Amino acid sequence: MEVQIDAQEILEIVDKHKDVYGDLIVILEEVQEKYGYLPEEALRLVADAANRSLVDVYGVATFYKAFSLQPRGKHHLCACRGTACHVRGAPVVVEELERQLEINDGETTPDGEFSLETVSCLGACALGPIVVVDGVYHSKVNPAAVRKIVTDIRSETVQQEAETIATV
Repeated sequence: MEVQIDAQEILEIVDKHKDVYGDLIVILEEVQEKYGYLPEEALRLVADAANRSLVDVYGVATFYKAFSLQPRGKHHLCACRGTACHVRGAPVVVEELERQLEINDGETTPDGEFSLETVSCLGACALGPIVVVDGVYHSKVNPAAVRKIVTDIRSETVQQEAETIATV
């Protein structure tokens, strides 16, 4: 799935944030918001326009988990594998997520609906295992909760599609 990059828009984003503290992070956030991820061509344009090396831009883009160099699904699921979550059952939660979505950690479903990612800590250790779905935290998740989360998202998607068809 090749994304068409609007070079002028990238230049405008860089120009808008050039005097902001932490400008590179803000620029990359806005570029990712526009494209859903950070395409290589966009990173090259940012590096040139911001007068930064591509290595610096790539370093920031790969250091922060919020950034993605690959397209993400419409629904982003993130499971914690940190120590507290691990001892409370995170491995079986991740296995169930992979089974339900039919993808592995770091992948996106072929239909582009779901992406799955694991992280070392989500900062809510007392509530683990934690799964974040589209920015919403789900605490004390177990395999049954995973099945309900995925089923609910799929049902919501089907409902939205039906509503769209009904209004056309």
